[in-house]
Amino acid sequence: MTLESYAGDVHTVPQSENSMEERGGGELFVPPLNFAMVDNGIFRSGFPEPVSFSFLQSLRLRSIIYLCPEAYPEVNREFAKSNGIQVFQFGIERCKEPFVNIPDEVIREALQVLLDTKNHPVLIHCKSGKHRTGCLVGCVRKIQRWCLSSIFDEYQRFAAAKARISDQRFMELFDISNLKHSPLNFSCSKRYNNTIDY
Repeated sequence: MTLESYAGDVHTVPQSENSMEERGGGELFVPPLNFAMVDNGIFRSGFPEPVSFSFLQSLRLRSIIYLCPEAYPEVNREFAKSNGIQVFQFGIERCKEPFVNIPDEVIREALQVLLDTKNHPVLIHCKSGKHRTGCLVGCVRKIQRWCLSSIFDEYQRFAAAKARISDQRFMELFDISNLKHSPLNFSCSKRYNNTIDY
């Protein structure tokens, strides 16, 4: 049974056990934890488990930006290799307040990869898709000229009760003036060239 919403009302819709076959069968697409679209060709999530690989294949990714210092697991490396996905690793240590130190230079390096549309479609992820991923996405939003309150709202939507003042301070103080990309080089206003077949 699933829940569907129509104009604010939630309804239960019974499904038969054969519903997958009735809809054309095939695989069940399971997005990674905290998955969302950031912009055309840019996605974010928590760490992708093998159950999410079919979903990620449907995105036709060219690149993954991995924000953790730990080695990428073999199963994830094999998935990336077999799908022609380049993995860029920017190891940012996992820290808890008050000892959070987001390295400015590492974020700048990750932004250079992220803003290069040759790497799109791209998935940004860390372990849970909250703090490190949230900081990188927050810096993208600054480049897109979002106001700080909207940047913080988006960050808090993913971090929830674990939102960190230090992450928000980092995003607020992050200087975008010396980045080479203007906010119009990539945006929702442009159509992304790669289409996805359903």
